[in-house]
Formats: sequence, C-alpha cells, structure tokens
Amino acid sequence: MFYRCHVAAVERFVARRIQDPHAVEDITSEVFLAAVRSCRRFDPSGPAPVAWLFGISFRLTADYQRKSARRWRAQSRQKGQRELADDAIERLEQRIDAERAAFALRDELAKIPAQTRSLLELTALDGLSITDAAAALGIAPGAARVRLHRAKTRLRNELADSPLRAVATELDDASRKELHGE
Repeated sequence: MFYRCHVAAVERFVARRIQDPHAVEDITSEVFLAAVRSCRRFDPSGPAPVAWLFGISFRLTADYQRKSARRWRAQSRQKGQRELADDAIERLEQRIDAERAAFALRDELAKIPAQTRSLLELTALDGLSITDAAAALGIAPGAARVRLHRAKTRLRNELADSPLRAVATELDDASRKELHGE
C-alpha cells in the first residue's frame, strides 16, 4: 500500500532529473529498497513520508548523475565522432525547435544551486509544503522559505524579457498565492 501510494510521485521526481526511462525505473525501485532498509530511522512525527522518500530520491539521483558523468567522459575519450544520417539530422532539428523553451528554462534553473532548485521542484511540481520539502532536503524551514523566495524572484526577473514570459507570470501568480495563504 505504501509503495502504491507514493511510487508515482517518486517516479516523477526521478524522471525530472534523469532522462533514461530505464534508469528512472531502476532508481525508483532503489528508492523503495533503501526506504525498506532504513525504515527504522523514519520518524512518523517528522516530515511526511513522501518528503522522506524524496530525500532518498535526491541522494540516489545525485549518485546516478555523478556515475553517468564519469561514464560519459570515459566513453567520449574512447569514441571518435560518427556521421549522422540525413533523417537523424532532421529529427534533431525538430527536437531542438520543439524543446527551445524547455532548454531556456533549464538554463535558468541550472543557475540556481541544486538544493534550492530541488526545493523549488518539490514545492511547485510535487506539491509538498515548504516544511516537508525542507525536511526532505535536510534544511531548516526558515532557510527554505528564504531560498524559495529568492529563487522565484530570480527566475521571474530572468524570464520576464524572454520567450518564457508565461512562466514568469505563473511564478508571479504562485508568489501572490503564497503571500495570501491561498
């Protein structure tokens, strides 16, 4: 029951950080295995269970990304450049055009420190409260509020004059709702 209640949220969390769907599945299962192994340390009076799982997910995805980067560097040294077929070039051009806005947003998000970016994702995308998100990342709730406010302000300012104005508007709306307790 615990697995069924939380697997979709954990999978979404991991999928935002890892592109390979097979790796997403593997890491998601590793999260629940790690949760079972460390269940004695879970404090039911602490953060929500999903926040605890996101904390485990955060650490496992970071480990995977470090290992992938090492593997990629090693493969890059071993492989030469290969030629692309015409249809592959066309597919790449279509993908680049389709994801231009996503890349711009990703670039702006990349300028935010990883822990603060995760805080933003946990609250905006996963629906955790700031307190639960802070607990998942091991930071104080007050510090989380300050970091979240600064990150939203920075993104709002950076995106205001870009093709991503709609995202900046959504950040404004979200900030207003937080201030008014909606």
